[in-house]
Amino acid sequence: MSLSTVVFDIGNVLVEWNPLLAFAPELGSETDAQAFLQRIGFADLNLRADAGETFADLADEIFDDEDRALFLRYPDLYARTIQQPIEGSFALIDRLKARGHAVHAITNWSAETWPIGVSVHPRLASAFGVTLVSGEVGILKPVQAIFDLMCTRAGVSPEGCLFIDDSPKNVAGAQAAGWAGHLFTTPEALEAVLIEEGLL
Repeated sequence: MSLSTVVFDIGNVLVEWNPLLAFAPELGSETDAQAFLQRIGFADLNLRADAGETFADLADEIFDDEDRALFLRYPDLYARTIQQPIEGSFALIDRLKARGHAVHAITNWSAETWPIGVSVHPRLASAFGVTLVSGEVGILKPVQAIFDLMCTRAGVSPEGCLFIDDSPKNVAGAQAAGWAGHLFTTPEALEAVLIEEGLL
């Protein structure tokens, strides 16, 4: 079966995301911000937020009062982390849709911060036929259930889907679910793959 549906990750595929940018202005430097992220175990906390937990509940696990207070401000500071769109990727979406291909998205993203992402980048509200936000559906990539859910909601079969993500683990998850997968590095490399697959 030939590929006809393209499903995009969003963070660092369509929009650059860097959590250091939330906290560096508050702490004085990116070095201090990196130390803060490591000290509180930000990567794990953020992933749990992407799975549906609230930042307020997660903050309760941070022992230091100042660190807890700063982490609680993350949703308010979040817009700083996603200022830069990856224009080359958005251009590829436009070309895919012009060719008549269905374009959807699966993103690991907190339900609390997703509306901020759409506010900063309004194209995210209209670029996709179906958008699955992990924090809203309570399923994280690379769990197969989120790929199966996309097939159900979009009315497509795994064999016809190409998934694009900057995480090798998530690409492997899509492939385990029966999809084709591409590890995103640059829009130019993705364009070459889309042409090779006959999608562009």
